[in-house]
Amino acid sequence: MSIAEGGIPSPNIWQHPKVYEIENRAVDPDGVIEPAIRAIRDWAGATVLDIGCGTGFHLPKFAATAGQVIGVEPHGALAEAARRRTRALPNVDVRQGTAQRLPVADSSVDVMHARWAYFFGPGCEPGLAELDRVMRHGGTAFVIDNDGGRSTFGRWFSTSYPMIKPEVVERFWTDRGWRRTPLDMGWRFENRADFEAVVKIEFTPKDAQRIIASHQGSEVDYAINMWSRSF
Repeated sequence: MSIAEGGIPSPNIWQHPKVYEIENRAVDPDGVIEPAIRAIRDWAGATVLDIGCGTGFHLPKFAATAGQVIGVEPHGALAEAARRRTRALPNVDVRQGTAQRLPVADSSVDVMHARWAYFFGPGCEPGLAELDRVMRHGGTAFVIDNDGGRSTFGRWFSTSYPMIKPEVVERFWTDRGWRRTPLDMGWRFENRADFEAVVKIEFTPKDAQRIIASHQGSEVDYAINMWSRSF
């Protein structure tokens, strides 16, 4: 297993890619996120960069209308899985690399997408500097992250990760000229076993046990922030 230099471990997908695939399928069951992105900047005909693309779950969605799609992933095995997933799509190129050292040319990207990957607020400044380098004038970057101040999932997240303070994260982005779009989506799993499996890769064993015991069913209301900035 090769990791690009400077790659920051993502324990959920790095250690449990099959379970994370279940989570990807359960996220945003009513399709809230993509229309919200398009309302700000459509990617039709554009060069799209997906940072932290993992196994490439989102790449085919972008490729359907984009001119070119570049997926960047530090974890070699996940990058290879993304290549397999998109091998029939001639406008997709998956490259191993990190947000801090993007294997992408200067001023070459129209739309950047990062979903629960690297850009979590304080500490991601090196990646933001790389965006300044690779984004074209008139391009738009999007970061999808949790909103710890709202929803059932938000309550689980803020209780389990109290070091991540919503007001600090919001100030970080707004101070740098990013716009916040709050969205309400959800988790909707096919069965209870899938819900429990995903909870166990997203939280510590103790917190996962508490969450599973306190929540019935296989659906969760889930609030997120979509941060965007035009270049």
